Amino acid sequence: MQKTISVIDLGAIERNVKYLKSLAGKSRFFAVVKADAYGHGAERVALHIERLVDGFCVAITEEGAALRAAGVTAPVLVFTPLTSRDDALAAQFYGLTVTVNGVPSARLAAGLDCHIKVNTGMNRYGCSVEELPAVIATLKEGGARVGGVYSHLYCPQNEAAREEQYALFMRAKGAVIAAYPNAFCHLSASAGTMLGGKFLLGGVRCGIAMYGYAPQGFSNEGLSPALKVCARRVQTCAFVPRGAGYGFARKNYKKLTAYRLGYADGFLRGAPLGEGNLCMDAFISEDDGEFKEVFFAADKYAARCGTISYEVLCSVTRRSERVYVV
Repeated sequence: MQKTISVIDLGAIERNVKYLKSLAGKSRFFAVVKADAYGHGAERVALHIERLVDGFCVAITEEGAALRAAGVTAPVLVFTPLTSRDDALAAQFYGLTVTVNGVPSARLAAGLDCHIKVNTGMNRYGCSVEELPAVIATLKEGGARVGGVYSHLYCPQNEAAREEQYALFMRAKGAVIAAYPNAFCHLSASAGTMLGGKFLLGGVRCGIAMYGYAPQGFSNEGLSPALKVCARRVQTCAFVPRGAGYGFARKNYKKLTAYRLGYADGFLRGAPLGEGNLCMDAFISEDDGEFKEVFFAADKYAARCGTISYEVLCSVTRRSERVYVV
C-alpha cells in the first residue's frame, strides 16, 4: 500500500464524548461530524457513538445524506442555512433538520423540521433579533416545525464577549419560546461546554473536543487525541548525493530515507517533517524504519504551521487509508 495510514481510535472518541457529556450534565448532546468528522471519517464515527448522543451536526445536506446512507437514524442538524429548493427537498427526503437564517430560508423550510440560527456576533450565519418576528411569521405560514433556536460563541475565552452574546441570545430565546414553547436552545460548542453553568442551556454541540483537542484558551485536560498518521518507507540511500529533498543539504548525511507522504497529503511544505523541504508526495528523513509516525498531536503541529488544530485534522487524512481501532 502506497497511501499514508491514518489510525483512528474510536475508543478515544467515545471516552471524549463521555467526558464532555459529564460536563454537559442534563443538556442534550449533539456530536459535530461535519467535514468528515474533522478528518476522522463521519460515518464510522457517528455509527460508533450514536448510542451515546442525542443527535449529530453537519455542515451541508450532502453530509447528512451520507450519514443516513450509512444507517444513522439519530437527528441530524445541517448548519448551513437553506439556499435552494434542492437543499430543502434533499433534507425532506433524508429526514434532516435544516437551519433557517432569515425570511428567504424560512420560506424554503415550509413543512420541514428546522432550527432558527440567530447571529449574536459571529456574523457568519443567522438573523438578527429584530428580524425574528418576520422569520417566525414566515415559518408559521409555511407550516415548518421549529425544534430549536441556536447561536455560536465567537470568542468564548473572552468573558466580556461571551457575556454580551449570552445576553443577546436570551432576547432571541424569549421571542422564539413565545412562539414555539417546546423549542430547545443551544449556544455552546466545545468551549461553551467546558465553561458549563448557564452556557449549557438546553443542549450543546461538541466538535473539536470530541477528537481530543480543546478550543483556543481552554485546556486539553480530560481529552485524548484520536488520530495518528504513519508514512511508509519507500527507499533508503546508504550513499547520499548532495541534497535532501528540494534545496541544498543542511549537512553531510550518511543515510537518508524517503517516506511516502507530502504536502498533497495535507501536510504543509513550510513545516518540514524530516530533512529539507517537504515534497508533494514524499519527505526525506535520517530515520529508516518501515513506518514513520509523522503526526499525533494536532495542536503542536498546528503551532509549527501557524494554524489551528481544526485545519490540521481536516487536512492530514486527505490521501490516507483509514484504520479504525477501539
